[in-house]
Amino acid sequence: MIKKNLNKQEIIDLLPHREPMLLIDQLYDIEKLFSATAIVNVKKDSFFVQGHFPGNPVMPGVLIVEAFGQAAAALTAHGLDKETYDNKLVFLMGIEKARFRNPVIPDCKLELKIQAIRSHGRVWKYKGDAFVDGKKMADAQWSATIVDKK
Repeated sequence: MIKKNLNKQEIIDLLPHREPMLLIDQLYDIEKLFSATAIVNVKKDSFFVQGHFPGNPVMPGVLIVEAFGQAAAALTAHGLDKETYDNKLVFLMGIEKARFRNPVIPDCKLELKIQAIRSHGRVWKYKGDAFVDGKKMADAQWSATIVDKK
């Protein structure tokens, strides 16, 4: 039976990302290889706060997209059997229809609701919506591929 919730350490065990670039803190409501919700705790001491923008910090849109990609990679890695995913990485291939609707400011919990739209071999397509306190902050569609580690 597949586990429905992953904590930070379990995400670290699945993904190659490390601090400060590991953005997702939790993955829950996992429906195997289909959907999940990720949490990004956007903190006042997050690495981007000092320079983006001093005195009025916001989480860069590219990092929101990166967080979408990490959540999708964790969903996929968690859903595949260990032998299939062993010595593999999930690489972002393309981003489509990314929209940033409201600024994400530090000291919030960014909730990413992601869904796998389709897969064809090693190529996957996803979509996601980002929320803070129920308010939509961003949405995007993206594609990724599973590649062999070198």
